Amino acid sequence: MEKVTLHVAGMSCGHCVKAVEDSVGELAGIESVKVHLDSGTVDVEYISNEVSLDKIKETIDDQGYDVK
Repeated sequence: MEKVTLHVAGMSCGHCVKAVEDSVGELAGIESVKVHLDSGTVDVEYISNEVSLDKIKETIDDQGYDVK
């Protein structure tokens, strides 16, 4: 299992948290996802042979947020 902390710009409210956590959480291979609004980060634990880091970033980007 891999763990990564992504820096994500544009998240500012509870709706942002729900959008990111729900969309990433629906991907196969995701063990956990936690948004931290105060630091603008998203912690993700995932199984790398089931989902790629690029797919996770793309999913967040598709919600309208900028992954650094």
